Amino acid sequence: MAAVQLLLLLAVSSMAASARQAPPCQVVQDDVLCSGLGLHRVPVQLPPSVQMLDLSRNQVQNLSRDTLAPQTAVRHLNLQANQIHFVQPGLFRDMSQLRVLDLSRNRLHVFALSRLDVGPLPSVESLDLSHNGLYTGMSDRFLADSPVLANLSLEGNSITKVPRGTFRGSPALRRVSLRNNVVLEIEDGAFDSLDLLTELDLSKNSISCIADFNLYHLEVLNLSQNSVEVFHSARPGAYRLRSLDLSQNRLPSFPLLPEDNVLEYLDVSHNRLRTVNASGGADRDPNLVFSRLRHLDLSYNQLETVPQCFFYCMSRLQVLNVSNNCLRSFSVTDQEVLRRVRIVNLNFNALQSLALGGRTLQALEELYLQGNRLTTLDQGLFQRLPGLRSLQLVQNHLQVCSGAGPRQDPSGCVSLSSVRNLQFLNLSENQLRTLPPDAFRDTPLELLDLSLNPGLDLHPDSLSGLERSLVHLVLRDNNMSSLRADLSSLGSLRHVDLSTNQLTSVPTWTRRSSIESLNLQNNHLVTLESGTMAALEHSLKTLYVGSNPLSCCSNLDVLRRVQDSALVVPDMDAVTCVHRGRPQPVRLNGVTEDMCRAPRVLRYVLTVLLTLLAAALLLGLLVKYCLARRHKGSRSFSA
Repeated sequence: MAAVQLLLLLAVSSMAASARQAPPCQVVQDDVLCSGLGLHRVPVQLPPSVQMLDLSRNQVQNLSRDTLAPQTAVRHLNLQANQIHFVQPGLFRDMSQLRVLDLSRNRLHVFALSRLDVGPLPSVESLDLSHNGLYTGMSDRFLADSPVLANLSLEGNSITKVPRGTFRGSPALRRVSLRNNVVLEIEDGAFDSLDLLTELDLSKNSISCIADFNLYHLEVLNLSQNSVEVFHSARPGAYRLRSLDLSQNRLPSFPLLPEDNVLEYLDVSHNRLRTVNASGGADRDPNLVFSRLRHLDLSYNQLETVPQCFFYCMSRLQVLNVSNNCLRSFSVTDQEVLRRVRIVNLNFNALQSLALGGRTLQALEELYLQGNRLTTLDQGLFQRLPGLRSLQLVQNHLQVCSGAGPRQDPSGCVSLSSVRNLQFLNLSENQLRTLPPDAFRDTPLELLDLSLNPGLDLHPDSLSGLERSLVHLVLRDNNMSSLRADLSSLGSLRHVDLSTNQLTSVPTWTRRSSIESLNLQNNHLVTLESGTMAALEHSLKTLYVGSNPLSCCSNLDVLRRVQDSALVVPDMDAVTCVHRGRPQPVRLNGVTEDMCRAPRVLRYVLTVLLTLLAAALLLGLLVKYCLARRHKGSRSFSA
């Protein structure tokens, strides 16, 4: 049977508008794949059992009943990216099994100008009309009789208005996308007939005002990238909205939603918020009650303060993003505020103080403080956060305390020892000058980033206490000429980045290493010590060593190890070395022992010649001395 179908398709697919023969369609069980074959019409005499027909990316212009209507078994019809501008009315009436119809990226606006309806879509559940040049009122021609249609995409058209009655012929719609149109207005009641509507995407339009939001059944609403200045819903009732995206709009104040809401995700980032409208009094604003909210994004606004009373009615909040605002301080002193929050992002503000009371934020796992003005912090701040796993302190002005106790520490340092669950710590760009001993004792760090602290000097015991936990160590771009800390004592260390420093020698490993990746790029290394490389060879898998003034003939042993082992040098093609006999740097992987043997022979010959010359001079002096003695003795005898 499959062979008969294949023969039929081979015959059918050969028919095209041009005289040249088109490639045949592919048959995979009950699927017929004709995508991108340059077809000008739908193949005729298709097998009756076809369930999925893919005619995308062809040049079909017309859809008629004589070619498609007989395909009553088709469930999925893909006509994306053709040139369709005419659809015979009633074409899909008898296609009782058709569930998915993709007509995106065609020219259906031409058909809509005829004011004809496509006719009933009796079984279609998913319809894609995106990128068809449709404007206001044209979508009605395809939706007038679609009783079970659940998913509709009108994305990327030119619709400016959503009139009342647009979706009257599609009462079963659950998901509608009007993304990337030019919608300026939504008439009252435009969605009233859609009692089952749960997801509505109106992003990338020109909507400026939602003054009376009343879609009680809606669960997901995307209004991002519009011009919304007002979002207000004062009507009482039980709303089902769980996700609301208002990012990249023009909101000057926090959106107002009814007290009886079940909102879980709220994004108001990239707006013009200057305040969150929280009075802090005993009478809480009913429009700021979000008892089920889990994710709140306030980033990229103009907030100067967010008082803790704003969070009183957000008892389930887990993710808070207030990054890229103008906060000078952030304070939480009430144990009941943000007690379930796991992630707090305060990056890129103007923070000068961070105050967290005892037993606050006990569930906090990730704290982001990058790009602020922090110079001092309460020494016990991070020790009071039992769940803290990740801490970002990049681009501040902090100094680290030692683990020996406050008596030996300078004033204003931050304590990072005994933070019992902290695994990821980033202290880059903090103008650190020294790192005292035992700085991270009893803190189980797996990743430590100390990069971009020019002039950083590590104490020999700076990393003491990390022997069993530290896996990643980043010391990039610190202008270090030497490394005093003993990395060989870190038994769990796997990845080390020492690039862009001024190291003249590789740190010495006094015992067998566990290092798998080592980055030594852009330093002042002339020789990679053979003993250190021997200690690394059992574990080292990846070595970066480019941009160093390596000596060609002093690293033959290392080159031999690279060639004879599984060690990978990803930048090998760019690794060069200096050879005395050549004016320009030489690629290290092109160096041979013969290139280094000639200078050794020459040095030997010169040594021999110099030795002979010295011997000749000495012999000459000796002869001269003897002659002088003889001459003197002879004169005395004559007298």
